[in-house]
Amino acid sequence: MPKWEEYKSEAKERGSLAMELFVVRTRPTSDMGLVKATLPDHLAYQKKMEDAGALVMAGPVSDETGDLMEAEGMIIYRAADLDAARSIADNDPMHKVGARAYEIRKWLVNEGSLTFSVSLSSQSVALS
Repeated sequence: MPKWEEYKSEAKERGSLAMELFVVRTRPTSDMGLVKATLPDHLAYQKKMEDAGALVMAGPVSDETGDLMEAEGMIIYRAADLDAARSIADNDPMHKVGARAYEIRKWLVNEGSLTFSVSLSSQSVALS
């Protein structure tokens, strides 16, 4: 298997975007009361990271069936390196108080698309 940096370099050479982001999978540790109590601080922290340009996307994920919300989530960070991304995750109030535990991985974004629609008269923006 190639080393991460070798693969990243090869992806760039073949014309891929090769944008490195960091994916955090976060799960409740067991105390849902602590999760709910920490939610306002967590959301404020997420907003702060978004304003700082570090938070790309975040939100809950369903269980395997797609029917249940088990309070698991996924967060995508923009950071200089894995240590910086880990520091961002460590400082999330959910992780600081032990309400949630997380795993973090590098993610190399190579392809895909996003569509933005801006309506000037209604002053609205839509993402699809």
